[in-house]
Amino acid sequence: MAAVTVSVAGRKAPPQPGPVPEAAQPYLFAPRASSVGGPGAAPQVEWTARRLVWVPSELHGFEAAALRDEGEEEAEVELAESGRRLRLPRDQIQRMNPPKFSKAEDMAELTCLNEASVLHNLRERYYSGLIYTYSGLFCVVINPYKQLPIYTEAIVEMYRGKKRHEVPPHVYAVTEGAYRSMLQDREDQSILCTGESGAGKTENTKKVIQYLAHVASSPKGRKEPGVPGELERQLLQANPVLEAFGNAKTVKNDNSSRFGKFIRINFDVAGYIVGANIETYLLEKSRAIRQAKDECSFHIFYQLLGGAGEQLKGQCCRIPVSCIPLTPAARPGSSALASLPTPGLPLAPGVLGLHSSFASAPAASGVPVVLVPVASRHLAPRSPASLHLLWPPVPA
Repeated sequence: MAAVTVSVAGRKAPPQPGPVPEAAQPYLFAPRASSVGGPGAAPQVEWTARRLVWVPSELHGFEAAALRDEGEEEAEVELAESGRRLRLPRDQIQRMNPPKFSKAEDMAELTCLNEASVLHNLRERYYSGLIYTYSGLFCVVINPYKQLPIYTEAIVEMYRGKKRHEVPPHVYAVTEGAYRSMLQDREDQSILCTGESGAGKTENTKKVIQYLAHVASSPKGRKEPGVPGELERQLLQANPVLEAFGNAKTVKNDNSSRFGKFIRINFDVAGYIVGANIETYLLEKSRAIRQAKDECSFHIFYQLLGGAGEQLKGQCCRIPVSCIPLTPAARPGSSALASLPTPGLPLAPGVLGLHSSFASAPAASGVPVVLVPVASRHLAPRSPASLHLLWPPVPA
């Protein structure tokens, strides 16, 4: 969740964006040639003649069918794929939109606004690589579970200063709209990221912050043009620390946030970022000492142990690291999750802003000492007196 506050207009016009990178185009713009109703669907003329509708499907939720006969309470339809005929109650049949609405960017513009049409439009766009779709004032995002080339500096410049209807759906467009409304109306704006676990709330919140850090970066703090200043850099670097101590790998999500956060970004009268504060709440504290079957503890434990060299592990841990029951594999009666810890998980020295040499020789690294005491019960509940994990270790 993010909110932007305090501002006033009076900034110079942003630079004109360059051409859209070719690698990003398939993930932003819908192909011109498109179909309705899946493979083999009819064009506009055939759609009108066959009177295509949506009917319930156990496998797909809904599937296309041609309306053959209508009664007062029931109707006869012919399934588009199999040709099988069915008689269904009329209230189970939903109208289908004309082909011109295929892959619509804003579902509020659909002629037939029903559940089947909404799900079909989202599915068509998702299978075409388009993860962002508007629904009126809302922006619907479907997690692609892969990295897409639509978050680069060139894409940020593409959305900078543009109105929502001038560019394809994107979280940047939502952020730009909130930012411009703040500048013009001099009123606080809020952006709410909501959804189930794994929907992409954390990642899209980071994209909101990334966009604001780029377009609202004060020129006074910049060392180079286009590079965020020190304050903006600190704002971006706060996320890895929050994720380390508040996120965990679950059965459904490799980077599940186990807490809520409210981020408030403050701006000066010219619209530049001058500060920020983050409020956290509802942290799942019990996960530190107790996890459900096939669940993991918070990232920071794996980052601490993974980032330490053998010498540091020996100083920190009074028992072998392999005996610490952090992972499902170390707990009796649990099946191990694949690839633990999560591949690509940053190690603790990097997360906490320490030099990489700190992991092997903390005393000689010359960096500020960061103490992260971890209660022994968190790591070795069966032998609380046998383990003392400190960062950095206490001298012998």
